[in-house]
Amino acid sequence: MARGKAKDGDGNWKKFIWNSEKKELLGRTGGSWFKILLFYVIFYGCLAGIFIGTIQVMLLTVSEFEPKYQDRVAPPGLTQVPQVQKTEISFTASDSKSYDPYVKNLEKFLKDYSADQQTENIIFQDCGELPTDYKDRGPYSDTQGQKKVCKFKREWLENCSGIQDPSFGYKDGKPCILAPVNESLPAEVMAKYNPYLIPVHCAPKREEDADKIGTVEYYGMGGYSGFALQYYPYYGKLLQPRYLQPLVAVQFTNLTYDVEVRVECRAYGQNIQYSDKDRFQGRFDIKFDIRSS
Repeated sequence: MARGKAKDGDGNWKKFIWNSEKKELLGRTGGSWFKILLFYVIFYGCLAGIFIGTIQVMLLTVSEFEPKYQDRVAPPGLTQVPQVQKTEISFTASDSKSYDPYVKNLEKFLKDYSADQQTENIIFQDCGELPTDYKDRGPYSDTQGQKKVCKFKREWLENCSGIQDPSFGYKDGKPCILAPVNESLPAEVMAKYNPYLIPVHCAPKREEDADKIGTVEYYGMGGYSGFALQYYPYYGKLLQPRYLQPLVAVQFTNLTYDVEVRVECRAYGQNIQYSDKDRFQGRFDIKFDIRSS
């Protein structure tokens, strides 16, 4: 009898899966399954339509050229070129292979700043030789097409331009670095010392390095160590795809050899703040280790 009941149980679940007498699959006929499937297709289709419609309505209120809310725009970030891991530059002045990666990184970055890359007058504009005020190029829209960008002459970087010295000072143990600010410098960041300039200054990170850093030379537009305001505001890659951010070149001409020297560079503005949580917020620090042999 136990065997008979087991066989009956096996037959019941098989019959539940497919009942050949009633033509039912899992207890439902084909017509019932079709109605359920049709209901869920319509139901989820409506949900998807509502979701897509909501997104489309939201996108109509957002400009692809300008952020709608700018009340939480962070202070500008500062970084260095060459871009290196662990923000450390270490090389031997007499060994070109040790500093060749830094030289190549600088040359690659400055390629767009060469004169032959800024010849199209429909794109580039001569904005003068000295820092001036912000340059308003109209609304953040494409109604007037792409907007012009200010030229930045590579020659302004002098010893750090790579023109006179292709090694950027590394072969003489006088390394150059570039200090570009991020492109999204907000208009409300106002100059602190010069009305048309966001200055940059580098100093020893640690007190014990004060006598190891030596002389520091700065090169930039008009001989100023800072970012001229006429290069802002930046309108974004859609409106200014060939934008050239202003640069400040810093050359350390007398760093002490065979010791680690930490340097911190800062940009100064009335409301530029610095945070211990973000090492690139308005500043950056870098370590030099120049070996004599």
